[in-house]
Amino acid sequence: MMSAKDKLPSYLDFNQAAPGATAREAWRVFGIMSEFVEATDRLASVRPAVSIFGSARVTRDSGTYRLTERIARLLSDAGFAVISGGGPGVMEAANKGAFEGKSPSIGLNIQLPMEQKANLYQDISQSFRHFFARKYMFVRFATAYVVMPGGFGTLDELLESLTLIQTRKSPRIPLILVGSDFWAGLLDW
Repeated sequence: MMSAKDKLPSYLDFNQAAPGATAREAWRVFGIMSEFVEATDRLASVRPAVSIFGSARVTRDSGTYRLTERIARLLSDAGFAVISGGGPGVMEAANKGAFEGKSPSIGLNIQLPMEQKANLYQDISQSFRHFFARKYMFVRFATAYVVMPGGFGTLDELLESLTLIQTRKSPRIPLILVGSDFWAGLLDW
């Protein structure tokens, strides 16, 4: 009987089974690089900025939406560009508050097969195919983070930011968790 290890193709077998895969991967790397270059070029002059993370599922009539919009408006009027994920919910509220303020409203939209469409409140809208490139831009151009209640995506963005700060790959900047009841379990952990 063959073991699971025996059934797995070796690296050489994989290349023989998928001729041209290596060349396709090289071109994919160029596509990834172009996301970094294009976004860096578009955002390089936007400083200072605050990245706001939060749920895509918050409705416009919710308290979280209104609070996010207010926070973003205050930041924008104080001279901070506001960066969000560019989609609905908290992201839309952040962009709307900034859009109605004095400083740029920036949306870093992710291309997904479902749900994510760019909201209408963006002075600068940048689209990404890769989550890691998008997350890098949230971190690279922020002078602070505001994290509203959210789900797995918000948690991913929060933990990425904390990890980069902890490992000194990102400057130590303010990270504000909004909603003490929501974040209590994580903070207790």
